[in-house]
Amino acid sequence: MNQSTAQKTRDSGQESKSHVLTLPLENTHVDRSPHTYERWLIAKLMRMAGSPPVRFQLWNGDVIEPEGQHAQFTLHLTDPKALYALVTNPNLAFGDLYSSGRLEVEGELPDLMEALYRSVHQARQKWPKWLEALWRNHNPRSTGISEAKENIHHHYDLGNEFYQLWLDSAEMQYTCAYYESPDLTLEQAQLAKLEHVCRKLRLKPGMTVVEAGCGWGGLARYMARNYGVKVHSYNISREQLVYAREEARKQGLDNLVEYIEDDYRNISGQYDAFVSIGMLEHVGKENYEALSDLIKRSLKPDGIALLHSIGRNRPMLMNAWIEKRIFPGAYPPSIGEFMQICEHGDFSVLDVENLRLHYAQTLSDWMTRFNENEDKVTAMYDSHFTRAWRMYLAGSIAAFRAGSLQLFQVVFSHGDNNKLPRNRQDLYNFPAAPEEA
Repeated sequence: MNQSTAQKTRDSGQESKSHVLTLPLENTHVDRSPHTYERWLIAKLMRMAGSPPVRFQLWNGDVIEPEGQHAQFTLHLTDPKALYALVTNPNLAFGDLYSSGRLEVEGELPDLMEALYRSVHQARQKWPKWLEALWRNHNPRSTGISEAKENIHHHYDLGNEFYQLWLDSAEMQYTCAYYESPDLTLEQAQLAKLEHVCRKLRLKPGMTVVEAGCGWGGLARYMARNYGVKVHSYNISREQLVYAREEARKQGLDNLVEYIEDDYRNISGQYDAFVSIGMLEHVGKENYEALSDLIKRSLKPDGIALLHSIGRNRPMLMNAWIEKRIFPGAYPPSIGEFMQICEHGDFSVLDVENLRLHYAQTLSDWMTRFNENEDKVTAMYDSHFTRAWRMYLAGSIAAFRAGSLQLFQVVFSHGDNNKLPRNRQDLYNFPAAPEEA
C-alpha cells in the first residue's frame, strides 16, 4: 500500500467513525426574543415534569425560574426549535439536544438527570392519556439473528481502543462491578464481580461452562485461570473477540477457553454451568421461551445457571433516546418477566440479588475516566459523540440511583436437582475482591 492509499484509508476510517452517531443538527442562530406562548410552553413542560428544581435560560438570555422553589440546575436552550422538540418528546429530544450542543447544563449532569427522573416518576401518575401517547417510548428494534448482529455492531464494535480508555484495566468488563466495600477501585470491584459469579456457580476444576455473550472475554479467562474449568464463550462482536482471543493466548489459557463467533442461539452440547452477564438486555422478551429451552438442554442434570441483567421493577420500554442512539434493540426485563424464563423451563430459582447501587458506582467510575479522556474520545469520533456518551453515562448513573433501573443476578437449576447448596455461607467466607488488582 503506497502512502497516498494509506492516507485515504485512514481518512475514510476516520470519516466513518465520525458518523457513528446521527443527530438532527440545526442552524441555531436566532435574533428574536421568545414569544409569550413559548414561555407558557416552558411553564407547562415543567408542570408536566413534576416541577423539578430547574430554571431555563433562553436563546436571548432571558431566564425563567421554577415555580415556588430554588433552582439547582440551569438549562440553556440555544434556539426556539430546541424548545419545540423538547416539548414534543423530551424522552428523545433531551439527549439529542444535549449531544448536538443545543442544550447546555449548569450543574452536575448525573444529579440533574436523577432529579428529573424522580420528579417525572411522581408526576406521570397524573398524566392525561394524550400526554402518555405524545411522550411515549417506542418498541425496541428486532433482535432476530441478523438484526441482533447489527444492534451489537452499533454499540460494541466502536473500537476496542475507545472502551480501553475508560473501562477497567484488569479484565475489560462492561457490566456492573461488585463493590464489597465502597472504597474499592474499579479494577478490584470488577474482579470481585467475576469471583462472586464463580462462587454462585459453584465451579470446580474440570467442569465445563458455556457463556452466552462474553464481551472482551474476561469472565471466561477468570474462570479458566482461577477455577481450572473449560469454557465455551459465544459472541457476535468481532472487535471484542479479536481482543479476547489475543488475551487468552497471551495468558496461556487458549487450551481452556474457546471463543466462538456465533449467536447464542446456536449453542450446542451440555455443560456444568450456563452463564450470561449483560446479554439478556439484548435478547428481547419475545425470545425468552427459546432462551429458556436453550438453557434447559444445555445444562447437565446437576448444572447451575446464572443470568446477570439490567432490569426493572415493572415492565417498561427503554428510553427512546437510548434505544435510537445508543442501544438499539435493548429491553431490560422486569423481575416478573425475568422469572418467565425460569417458569417456562421449570427451573428452581436459588438466588436473586439486586446490585442496583453497585451499578451506579460502576458507572460513576466509568464516567470519571471517560471525562478524563474526553479529548481522546473527541479525536476518535467528534464532539457530538462525546457529548452523547457523557449523557448516556450520566443518565444511567441517575437511573440506577433513582431506582428506574435495577441490576438482577438470578441463579437457578433444574427443578429436580437435589445437589444444591443448603445456604449462601460459602459465598462470603472470604472477600471476593483481591487486595490489589
